[in-house]
Amino acid sequence: MAERAYVLINVLPGQTANVKKLLEEIEEIKTIDACWGKPDLFTRVEVTNQEALTKLVLTKIHAIEGVAQTDTHLVYVLQE
Repeated sequence: MAERAYVLINVLPGQTANVKKLLEEIEEIKTIDACWGKPDLFTRVEVTNQEALTKLVLTKIHAIEGVAQTDTHLVYVLQE
C-alpha cells in the first residue's frame, strides 16, 4: 500500500510556473495546484514508505531551482 502525503511548496518570486513544470516530471507527484498566498503550490504525492518520502522531498523537490521551502504532511487513516 502506498503512503500518501501533501507537500506544500513555497517558491521564489517569479518561479512558480517553472517549478510546477519541473514537478510534473516527478512520478511520485500525483497532483499539483497553484494557489494564491502561501504556500504557492500544493502537491499530493504517493510513495512506497516514509524513507521514500524523505528522499523525494530532500533530493528531488528541494533540488529544483526556485523552491524556497517545503512543508510535508503525511496522511494517515483514522480508525473508527
